[in-house]
Amino acid sequence: MQPLPELTPENTAFWTGGERGELMIAICNACAKAIHPPQLLCPACLSRDVAARAMPGTGTVYSFTVNHQPWTPDMQVPFALAVVDVDGADGVRVTAPVDCPDPESLCIGQRMAIGFTPAGDVWLPLWRPLAEGSAR
Repeated sequence: MQPLPELTPENTAFWTGGERGELMIAICNACAKAIHPPQLLCPACLSRDVAARAMPGTGTVYSFTVNHQPWTPDMQVPFALAVVDVDGADGVRVTAPVDCPDPESLCIGQRMAIGFTPAGDVWLPLWRPLAEGSAR
């Protein structure tokens, strides 16, 4: 079992949006900068007018790794973690596990869709490969 994030005023929308199937990213209402990890203050313009908005929930693999080492006795290997450029949130990359039967088949530039796994009070993001030609 992995440690779960502590909910704070700035990150609650991100960690609980999965209950509704929404990838929530902080956006500055003053300059429109997407901010991740979420913060209460925009790092670009220093505005405090920051609010979470639902993103399309898709993106493109920027990088990934496939892990073959079982770090705990019950850990399933191999598994992949992907860093994905999030559509609609310029400059935001979300790192999360990849839910796919063959982690070795992943590639940079591959299209992904977000999914979520409930864990206590939070919903952990995970990426799923999109089928070729699929929009979502």
